[in-house]
Amino acid sequence: MSSLDWAILLLTLVVIIVYGVYKSRGEKDIHGYLLGSQSLPWYHVCLSVMATQASAITFLSAPGLAYSSGMSFVQFYFGVPLAMIVLCITFVPIFHRLKVYTAYEYLEQRFDVKTRALTAFLFLIQRGLSTGITIYAPSIILSTILNINTTYTTLFIGCLVVFYTVYGGTKAVSYTQMLQMSIIFCGLFAAGAMVVHLLPADIGFVKAISIAGKMGRTNAIDLTFDLNNKYTLWTGLLGGFFLQLSYFGTDQSQVGRYLSGASTDQSRLGLLMNGLVKIPMQFLILLIGILVFAFYQYNKPPVFFNSFELNKLEKSRYKPQLDQLKLQYEHIHEEKESAVNRMSKALDANDTAQISAGRSALQLADQREKTVKKQVTDLMLENDKHANTDDNNYIFLSFVTQYLPKGLVGLLIAIIFLASMGSTASALNSLASTTVIDIYKRFVHKDGSDMRYLQASRLATVFWGVVCIIMALYAGKIGNLLEAVNILGSYIYGTILGVFLVAFYIKQIGARAVFTGAILTQLVVTALGWHEVVAYLWLNVIGCALVILFSLAAELFLHKKTGTRPVS
Repeated sequence: MSSLDWAILLLTLVVIIVYGVYKSRGEKDIHGYLLGSQSLPWYHVCLSVMATQASAITFLSAPGLAYSSGMSFVQFYFGVPLAMIVLCITFVPIFHRLKVYTAYEYLEQRFDVKTRALTAFLFLIQRGLSTGITIYAPSIILSTILNINTTYTTLFIGCLVVFYTVYGGTKAVSYTQMLQMSIIFCGLFAAGAMVVHLLPADIGFVKAISIAGKMGRTNAIDLTFDLNNKYTLWTGLLGGFFLQLSYFGTDQSQVGRYLSGASTDQSRLGLLMNGLVKIPMQFLILLIGILVFAFYQYNKPPVFFNSFELNKLEKSRYKPQLDQLKLQYEHIHEEKESAVNRMSKALDANDTAQISAGRSALQLADQREKTVKKQVTDLMLENDKHANTDDNNYIFLSFVTQYLPKGLVGLLIAIIFLASMGSTASALNSLASTTVIDIYKRFVHKDGSDMRYLQASRLATVFWGVVCIIMALYAGKIGNLLEAVNILGSYIYGTILGVFLVAFYIKQIGARAVFTGAILTQLVVTALGWHEVVAYLWLNVIGCALVILFSLAAELFLHKKTGTRPVS
């Protein structure tokens, strides 16, 4: 990066951290530290909720996912608006009325302490692991720019976020997130405009999308009903709905964001606006990936986007084989560029036969490129069996650092850092609040002072920061980061959501029955996910349904065994 880019990046990070620390000064009690004194307006809640969900993974992996496989991932978010409506009707007013710090406090009031402890434990496992992945994402950026191992950059990023989260708590997180999202929106539009500007003069936005579409990259909607297809309209509406409902309704990283709203109405309005904005925002991010794909039809892409791993191979004894593969790759791209130009002329002439022939030629060249790339990654593994051979997360970053003008590079990299800082800080804050309220205060020290709990919250934040950093050090081996986070959540969210739905709507089910149902469900869902029986989004539906069914069956069994009436 240039000196200007570094200046913009560092200035943006410093301003964000100083602003958050300044706005959160004076927090002296646990209510202010964990809930921001419940004083935030709806737009603040909306931006904080969005920033918590839109981590650096979103801005690194989503364009790469669109580049590799198209727009179908946008269907994942189709359940968000429906989930927001359900949350506003049920979860939000209940949580506000009970004046809880965490979602799991309610479950003890409805069931018993072991049900509360179980759901809190499941949340801590899921959120602790996934937060490690969100810390790893921006470390990719620094490692690529500085050409150093991600271990060092992961430690730096993790410590930076832990610092201001420990100091300021929820209010520091929320105020920094509001400023972060404002910058992020501006940067996204600038990035999209620049990709179009960098295309050849005769290739505008519409033609670029058309060419990408002929190569199978604009498949936004899939109406097929296939349980093994991860992204269809039905997995998005049904599986996505249950995942989003559980995420926003039972995951403390999100519950803590809207519980900081000044009133029930402010929290509701913030969530509804999030539901309206989320799909267009995600569509734009994926569209940028499609435009980058179109750009690389006219400009030769790297044979492997992770420059750190590629440089290791170039310095190894396998360099002669790599050079031969690079030469093949260059010849294939030249053929591909000729086919793209023929396709462009065919589109101008609306020549159906030539368009069809061009599509076939492009798809064949695309497949040949993938074959060469596979041979490169095989060489990487021969050279180093621990090499990271998935460069999906590096595609957008490689484009940004190589082709965008000075200044904008620094801003876009700052955006990815900001996104990571926002979502990671929210997660650490929620892990600390759940640990202190649901574990420490409930089981260890029940009658402590506010100052004791405040200190415990800060220590818990440090503890979870260390855990998440350790997890981040191993995150490079799990493939596409965006999918990894959602797959991990799908193992657990359905179970937690099922417990909450039983608590809200099925009053005849008691504590022993729902606890038994949750344990059995988690075992079944884990087995289904481990053996990949269905696409991961369906695990959310299955998990939620099984908790309800198992709980009903357990309640009937207990009723018959004891001869008592079910709980009402």
